This record gives sequence, C-alpha cells and structure tokens, in this order.
Amino acid sequence: MRWDNLGPVGATPALFDAEAVTRTFDTPEFRGITFHEIRARSILNRVPGTSKMSFEWTVNPYRGCSHACVYCFARKTHSYLDLDTGQDFDSQIIVKVNAADLLRRELAAPRWRGEHVAMGTNVDCYQRAEGRYQLMPGIIAALRDRANPFSILTKGSLILRDLPLLEQAARVTEVATAVSVGFTDTTLWRDVEPGTPAPLKRLEVCRTLTAHGIACGVLMAPVLPFLSDTPEQLRETVRAIAAAGATSVTPLVLHLRPGAREWYMAWLARRHPHLVRRYEEMYAGGSYAPTWYQRRVTRQVHEFAAEFGMGPTRQGAARRLERPRPARATDGMDAPDTASGTDGTPGCPADGERREAAPDGGARSTARLAPTQLTLL
Repeated sequence: MRWDNLGPVGATPALFDAEAVTRTFDTPEFRGITFHEIRARSILNRVPGTSKMSFEWTVNPYRGCSHACVYCFARKTHSYLDLDTGQDFDSQIIVKVNAADLLRRELAAPRWRGEHVAMGTNVDCYQRAEGRYQLMPGIIAALRDRANPFSILTKGSLILRDLPLLEQAARVTEVATAVSVGFTDTTLWRDVEPGTPAPLKRLEVCRTLTAHGIACGVLMAPVLPFLSDTPEQLRETVRAIAAAGATSVTPLVLHLRPGAREWYMAWLARRHPHLVRRYEEMYAGGSYAPTWYQRRVTRQVHEFAAEFGMGPTRQGAARRLERPRPARATDGMDAPDTASGTDGTPGCPADGERREAAPDGGARSTARLAPTQLTLL
C-alpha cells in the first residue's frame, strides 16, 4: 500500500504510517466504522498477467467494505494491511481521498493507452462510505473527459446519484454497468448481506439505468449451495431479473478462498450448522464447487432466462457511441494492491484462473458450457 502525507488533520492511527488520518462519524449509518484516509501514489491497478479477463486495469477507491457480505472473496486483501479478514474488513475502511485527481493525472499521461477500466471488481465503490466521501463523481468525470471506456459492478443504489455523469460518459465512450443479485430471498439477504440495499432495490437500480440508456446486466452472484439453489429459488430470481429489464444474467456459484472461507464457515456453523458437513464435502477439493454443480446451476438459469424472454447478449451490446481514441500509455500505474486480478466485472465475469472463478464470492461455469451462455458485454 502506498500513500503520501495527508497532513496533520485528525488523529494518528496505529495501523498505518503517521501520515494517514483516522476518522469516525457519530451517525447511525457509520456507527462502528473507522475510516482511514490515505493519499494513494497511484490509482490505476494493473491486473496480473495470468488473468484471463478481457481488461487489464482497475480502479479501487476503497479497501474494506461496509456491505459486510459474509462470503466476500476480497476479505483476504485486508490481511495485507495487518487487519483481520472478518470484522476489520467490515469496519476498517481505507479511503483513497485523492483517487479522482490521481486518476485524472494518470489518464492524461502521454503513454496511457486508453484501455477499459473496471470498477467494483474488489470491493464496492458505491458502499456507504461513498455517500460521505463522494469519490466516484470525480472518477467518472475523469474517465468521461478522456473518453475512456469503463464498467461498474455494484450492489449499491448510490450509483443513481451519478446517473447524469454516466449518461454524459455514455455519449463519448463505452459504459457498462451491472448489479449483483444472487437471490431475492429477503431473510437470507438480511443474514448474509446485512449492509447492502435489498435485492429488489438493486433490481430497481438496474431498471432505472437501462431506462436511461445505460446498459445494465445482473451478476446472479453468488448462488449459495443448499441455501439459494433450488429450481424454485433460481426461477424466482431470474424472473425478477428479467422483469427489471436486465440486458443479461450471469450465474456465479459461491467460491470460498482463504480469508472468506473461514468467515463464511463460521457464519454457517452459527446459522445453519446442519450444512457444515455438506459444505466441507462440496469444497473439499479447494475454493470452488464441483464443475458438475456449476454446470447444473448455469443450465437451469439459462432455461429460466429463456422462459422469461432473455436471450444471449450480443457482443458489444453495452457500447454507446463511437469515441475518439485517446493517447495510450502505461506510466504512473500502480501495482495491484487488491484482488482485482482474480475477480470479474460487468464487462467480463471471469476469473484469472482457468477454472470457474468470479466476483462477489462466486464461481462461474465457463462460456464453453453452452452456446446460450449469457454474458454482460
């Protein structure tokens, strides 16, 4: 992690250098959350070369996430900061306060090549902290002003605040969005995604974005084995997604990497102890559910999507208008400080590994499984 001196304002935290600033806010929405404001030295993160994703660059203005999803694959990244991957991940939020200005400078670098920039690929850029820090308007404006293509994946409804900026950007470049909705069961939602808007609220976001000409797909992620994977549950979720006017649906099965695995299994033992043995057996081979299981979920979702009139999205469907191609460069870029090389985005719900990995703690069946694979771009 790299940052410059933020100045003498605020208290000195023990977790980071004396240059960072720690703040707490005594308001209901931020109670129990500590924000560590830092000045990043670079903001464009390059995806590791081993990744199979279709993009090479990400922007992550935050680390840690108040959504507090028990399955979140990004939990491991907090251990790199000597923070725990459980409660600290949910409540110790790193805020890159200079993200927008830094991005504007890096996009203007003579050697920047104007590649697609993916956001929301590690932690949600529209989590609650964004309501206070308002980093995304400056980030979107910087991308708009350079006609630089980008995509956003979110569980947050706050993205609608920036709808005018998204519309402006879509007039000059490629803009894609996606919301993550793995299920519509409200009881399960409150238990596993306590800091997020309700699933139907997220689908309303999808409906609004699409109505304003901003292509929005749905990552049906994660599908939780034995909790949200019955044919009836899958069908109801796909029905709601289709009704929201989503441009596509991509099912992603839960995967349990180190950091997330321990936190999720502890939750499972508390809330559904009868499922612990079944999960241990299903994930005995590693972080991913068996291929047969992923194929079954994908096939069922495809069948339900066809039932509700959702067909495969053609390549390039999210693109808006032809854009002038900016100068291309690579200098001033950050080495990845997140798991952004191992998760998906609205433009490419794929993992850096060959097998089925994906964003929001899911694992996907590959596009080769069926000719009707529904993709987001």
